[in-house]
Amino acid sequence: MDDFGRYGIWISRRHWPDDAGQTASAAQELESLGFGSVWIGGSPPDDLLLPEALLAATSRLVVGTSIVDIWRSDGPRLAASHARIQGQFPGRFYLGVGSGHAPTAEAMGQLYEKPLSRLRTFLTEKLREVPPAERMIAALGPKTLAAARDLTAGALPYLMPPAHTAEARSIVGPDRLLIPEQKVFLGTDAGHAHEVARRMARSYLAMPNYTNALRRFDLTEADLSGEGSDRFLDQAVIWGDDDAIRAGIDAHLSAGADHVAIQVLPADPTDHLPREEWRRLAKLLNL
Repeated sequence: MDDFGRYGIWISRRHWPDDAGQTASAAQELESLGFGSVWIGGSPPDDLLLPEALLAATSRLVVGTSIVDIWRSDGPRLAASHARIQGQFPGRFYLGVGSGHAPTAEAMGQLYEKPLSRLRTFLTEKLREVPPAERMIAALGPKTLAAARDLTAGALPYLMPPAHTAEARSIVGPDRLLIPEQKVFLGTDAGHAHEVARRMARSYLAMPNYTNALRRFDLTEADLSGEGSDRFLDQAVIWGDDDAIRAGIDAHLSAGADHVAIQVLPADPTDHLPREEWRRLAKLLNL
C-alpha cells in the first residue's frame, strides 16, 4: 500500500448521513484537506457499503473499519464484501475487526468467553480468504497485540495514551502498522473541554476492556470511575491551543505510531460531521 501520511479521521458509522451526496461530499473534503485516511467506528455492518461509498467518492483516500465487531458479523459475508471492495479499489482498504465488548455479545445472547480465541478463529477460519496484509485488529493488551503481529497487518488501539503506543510498538515490531485513535476537542476552556469529554467517557468507562488496559498506564480506580477524573479526561481528549493539540497528537507518532486516527469531538453534540473543525485541524497540522 502507498504511504497515506501521518493523519486520518475516525468517525462512527452512526454519524455518517444516510444521504449519499452528503457522505460523498464529506469524504471528498477530507481528502482535499490532506487527511490520508478515514476509519469507520461504531461496528459498521458486514456488507461494508459505507466504506465502499467513501472509496467510490474519492481517488486517494485510504478507508478502514475500526472496527467490525466479530460478534455481530457473518464471517463469509464479511470476507465476500472485502473481496468486492478490494476488486474495485485495490490497496485502499483495511478490514479492521475486533472482539468487541461483553455487553454487546451478551445483548445478542452470546457468551463472551475467550474473546481472543474467538478472534483468532475468526481471522484464521472465517476470514482465511482475506490476506493478512489487508486486515487489522483492535488490540489493547499484550496478547492481542501479539495476535495483530502474527496474523494481520497491524493494530488499531483505541482510547489509549502514547505510553500504550510505545508498548504496542515493542510488541508488534517494526514492520507492522500501528494506528492508534486519539480524541481531540478544538477549544481552550478547561470546563468546556471536560464537559465534552465526559459525554464520551460515560460509556467507555463502563467497559472493562478499556479500564483494565488503562490501569496499566498510571491511572487509578478513582480516575476511571463514573465520568472519569479530570486527569483521565485530559489524557483521553486532547484540547487547548494549536500547539497543545498538535503536540498531543504527535506524541503517538513519537512513541512509534505510523499514523493517527483522530476523532474530533465537536462542541455541538448534534454536529456529527464537524467539517469546520476538520478544516481547522488540517490547518494546525500543516496538511
